[in-house]
Amino acid sequence: MPAAALPPDRRQWQAFALLGLVMLLWAGNSIVARAFRLDIPPFTLALGRWVIAAAIILPFAWGQLRRDRAALMRSWLVVLLLGLLGIGAFNALLYTGLQHSTATNALLLQALTPALVTVLDRVLFGTRTTLLRVLGIAASIAGVATIVFRGDLAAAMRLALGRADLFLLGSALVWTFYTLLLRLKPLVAGTSLVAVTFVIGIIAMAPLAAWENRQGLVVNWSGGAVAAFLYVGILPSLVSYLIYNWAAEVVGPARATQTLTLMPLFGAFLSAGLLGEALHPYHFAGMAAIVAGIALSALGSRQSAAGAGSPAPLEDRA
Repeated sequence: MPAAALPPDRRQWQAFALLGLVMLLWAGNSIVARAFRLDIPPFTLALGRWVIAAAIILPFAWGQLRRDRAALMRSWLVVLLLGLLGIGAFNALLYTGLQHSTATNALLLQALTPALVTVLDRVLFGTRTTLLRVLGIAASIAGVATIVFRGDLAAAMRLALGRADLFLLGSALVWTFYTLLLRLKPLVAGTSLVAVTFVIGIIAMAPLAAWENRQGLVVNWSGGAVAAFLYVGILPSLVSYLIYNWAAEVVGPARATQTLTLMPLFGAFLSAGLLGEALHPYHFAGMAAIVAGIALSALGSRQSAAGAGSPAPLEDRA
């Protein structure tokens, strides 16, 4: 059964399951970027990521792009902002921050995104929230903090943020606006939208990558570097953006971004599987809090839907 033909409840559960896959792939993206930070400059990595993704999707999307051209042109400003924010600025800030900050700070700052989306969704679009959603966001952030600080409250009190963390905070803000702007995206095929935004991202990143090159920051080519480019270009980019854009439309921006809190959990499991790092009780305590938070948020949305007398509204408007 096509996704669009699924019953509303089933579509939403399918969207959450696919968002879980996206967070797994994005957790791998952060690990790869951190692992190859000495071999691949950040802007060059971002440029290569989108060149690979665009090269794969454009041959398949070309016919649909021609059919969607008029709709894309009518919404050119929204499309341009989606490309500049979600493709260009977000990745430039994230990769730059991962060059100089710790994984701990990166995960903690990314966990703020669901709260930012909830607040700005209310301010900009009048979207109401429920107590259960608020509790869900709080529980998920608590779960992230448990994992990041290894269940040690004293470690949380010693948290220090440096200048590099401003890049990571900026990436969280940029992703917040990207997610909210998806509300305004034109009614075109998903492949058309991501293809155009990938090209915008390439245009935005090319001068920055050229600047890096002039500074003597070049790729230290190896089999691992090639694999890193291929990974970030295909899975966290092409596959993940197609899924995320669709899922954010189905479940709404606030709940879509709440699944970002799964990233540190997946990062811990990937580190255990790939790097042999041990899993500890605080990992599982954090996992329980994160999953409980996402479940509370989902229940809050069902509560809103029932109160409105509608079978499955995607968002609750004031």
